[in-house]
Amino acid sequence: MARILWLNWSGGGNLPPSLGIARALTERGHAVAFAGRPEMVPRVKTAGFRSIEITDAYAQVDRYPQGHFMTRAACYLTSPAVEAQLQSIVAAEAPDLVAVDAMFPAALAHASEFGCPAAVFVHTFVFRQLDMWRRFFGIFNGMRQQAGFAGLPALDELWRPRERIISTSLAAFDAAALPGWEMVRHVGPVLENEKFALPTVLPWPADDSTPLVMVSFSTGFEQRNVEKLQRTLDALADLRFTSWPPPAGSWRRTSWRRRRTRWCSTTRRTIRSSRTRRWSSPMAVTARRCARCATACRW
Repeated sequence: MARILWLNWSGGGNLPPSLGIARALTERGHAVAFAGRPEMVPRVKTAGFRSIEITDAYAQVDRYPQGHFMTRAACYLTSPAVEAQLQSIVAAEAPDLVAVDAMFPAALAHASEFGCPAAVFVHTFVFRQLDMWRRFFGIFNGMRQQAGFAGLPALDELWRPRERIISTSLAAFDAAALPGWEMVRHVGPVLENEKFALPTVLPWPADDSTPLVMVSFSTGFEQRNVEKLQRTLDALADLRFTSWPPPAGSWRRTSWRRRRTRWCSTTRRTIRSSRTRRWSSPMAVTARRCARCATACRW
């Protein structure tokens, strides 16, 4: 049995697969504990795993650039206070293996000092999005330096020295592997049915063979990408499928082509004006505005 410590970033697309992998490891006889920000703790405990709170997650947040939607995340993921506490936690836990979220530079920067093997977990593509990941790390590193702290190593220096980089996606969907990245392994999606998730009664017969299409645009930047939304709509233009939820707010099957133009024009308009409205996100704005438009247009 191995004792595994997971240094976690509990983002919307990160924690569910992390819990799923932890579940699989536990079923094989291993012990998994998570260390992460306060928001992570109740979800991990509910899933039945031991949870260690990083109490200094936001201890230095006032030094980071204010008014940015990633201020708190940048503080947690890169601040020296978190670095120091992570080192103390690893020393106290003395694990056989440390699993580190790929988005956690403060943990990755000290992985070589943990005294045990370390694996990086990437909950999306590796090679297809490598340049995006490099820019992402650059943004966080820039915010750390604006806070008055020394910069952290670049992504390649944080990821590549580790024993394994585990991608919870399929190699068939990723770009071709690059030389010098032989440590990457694609294991496919692994998800956890968290206990707060509830089953939904769908408004169509169980034996309905009409395809159901779900499109996800991650938790941040992709929601503001008008061109990506347009490409998605264009790709679905000639298909007939069940949409959930439909623009009009009532369940129906429809041809995407029949309502494509109005949806796109609404999407463009609402995303551009979203910052002046009191909605939780650009996608929320799109949904509510489209519902009004769809009702008026009687789709």
